[in-house]
Amino acid sequence: MIGIVLGSGLGLLAEAVEVEREVSFGEAGLPTSSVPGHAGTFVFGSLHGTPVILMKGRVHLYEGHGAREITAGIRWMAAQGVQKIVLTNAAGTLNPAFAPGSWMMLSDHLNLTGTSPLVGADFIDLSVAYDADWRANFRAQALALKIPLHEGVYAGLRGPQYETPAEIRMLHTLGADAVGMSTVLETIQARSLGLPVVAFSCLTNWAAGITGETLNHHEVLQTGKQAADVMIQLLTTTLGDSANPR
Repeated sequence: MIGIVLGSGLGLLAEAVEVEREVSFGEAGLPTSSVPGHAGTFVFGSLHGTPVILMKGRVHLYEGHGAREITAGIRWMAAQGVQKIVLTNAAGTLNPAFAPGSWMMLSDHLNLTGTSPLVGADFIDLSVAYDADWRANFRAQALALKIPLHEGVYAGLRGPQYETPAEIRMLHTLGADAVGMSTVLETIQARSLGLPVVAFSCLTNWAAGITGETLNHHEVLQTGKQAADVMIQLLTTTLGDSANPR
């Protein structure tokens, strides 16, 4: 079974799933999100024959939750039998070659949140945080489907404020291609549980200072909805070959 976390504006991906049942975050004993675009439910079903659990929405550090709380959904899905994790998010793009409206597959990340869900736990190796074989599968499928799929480094910050132009210049210097407020702690949690991870950023807007335009969450949601169809196509054609761990 594969767990799929849906980020801001990407709830439409759930429409491609043959639903068996739903469990609210509250029923699962998890905190609920106050952010528009994050429904707060787990959807059990199948995606073109592949058993999945969709996590519709997530909670964030900027809502006042701690690192353990915002990664509780990953642990809950693992307890239900999930063997692999797909993470999606909405992100701002720093890379001039990665235009808004396109998708980026994460090759690595920068955890700039200042925290970890593993505080007090054992060390884990994150040399390959995002599964190389699984990424190769998605890369090949995207090429076959003629879907543009960038690859790059995601910087995860705490939020909730968007970054300043100076911060964006700093992130670019550090090697980031996209920036957002989620995903990195979920990846750390999943890898600590031995779950392979692949992650995708829907690039919803240019980061601050690149165009001079102001940033808003409505734009993030709208662009996410418009780009969801592409990710549905990529997921449905790739996951069938990836349902069973190697």
